[in-house]
Amino acid sequence: MRAQFVLSEIGVGLRRNLTMTFAVVVSVALSLALFGGSLLMSDQVSTMKGYWYDKVNVSVFLCNKSDAESDPNCAKGAVTGDQKKQILADLEKMNSVVQNVTYESADEAYKHYKEQFGDSPLASSLTPDQMQESYRIKLKDPEKYQVIATAFDGRDGVQSVQDQKGILDNLFGLLNGMNWAARAVMALMLVVALMLIVNTVRVSAFSRRRETGIMRLVGASGFYIQAPFIMEAAVAGLIGGGVACAFLLVARYFIIDHGLALSEKLNLINFIGWDAVLTKLPLILATSLLMPALAAFFALRKYLKV
Repeated sequence: MRAQFVLSEIGVGLRRNLTMTFAVVVSVALSLALFGGSLLMSDQVSTMKGYWYDKVNVSVFLCNKSDAESDPNCAKGAVTGDQKKQILADLEKMNSVVQNVTYESADEAYKHYKEQFGDSPLASSLTPDQMQESYRIKLKDPEKYQVIATAFDGRDGVQSVQDQKGILDNLFGLLNGMNWAARAVMALMLVVALMLIVNTVRVSAFSRRRETGIMRLVGASGFYIQAPFIMEAAVAGLIGGGVACAFLLVARYFIIDHGLALSEKLNLINFIGWDAVLTKLPLILATSLLMPALAAFFALRKYLKV
């Protein structure tokens, strides 16, 4: 096969269907940018889970005098010294689940509350004796919260058992929902791109049916005839893939590092690095090349009649 002939036919085909080629490039670029974005969003959620789940605590809040008057869980009165010792001893026995236990007194809880919510109108009306003592428990596996809840929820002297992981689960549920929405839009754009590729190949094949007929008469093989059409689609798709890669790089640069600079403004979030972005680019480029080529190949089998 003469490479010069194939390359010239690719150029002719792209120029003849310039508008549809542009539409293919744009649709492939958008769908693959969403594809790459959804992969990066999954990586970001996994990174955040690993970062935050490693820091969450389970808190066993103890009854105080105020709770004894208002909370049914503390109907037997404020926690006693013996009850606190027993709770701590039971926690220390659970060393297969518990990594460490930290005690927070009512005065320490009041101090921490003032530091975090000192501007709140409620802060001025609170006193240390209204704050709850608690045991802050670091688990070896954050998923084992239910073991602590089962052991201590409802026990005398215990007001409640709270898991900070539950708050994070709501956030990660929202992020995962947004990620699936992006994937749905990506799938729609991918279908649109494939339809445009098929139509572009059909129009190109129809406009050159006389040339391909002559080639068949002089003994050209089916693949020799089909190669320019397949490569046209592959080139258009590859251009779209390149645009998608550029979009992801620019988005990472301006959203996280500069421009919006979320890495500086939201320093509590552990953002994904450049390595996560760069490892997705070969997959995007390979998809942008193979997807149009395969779509064109199957379209030609049905519509290229010479």
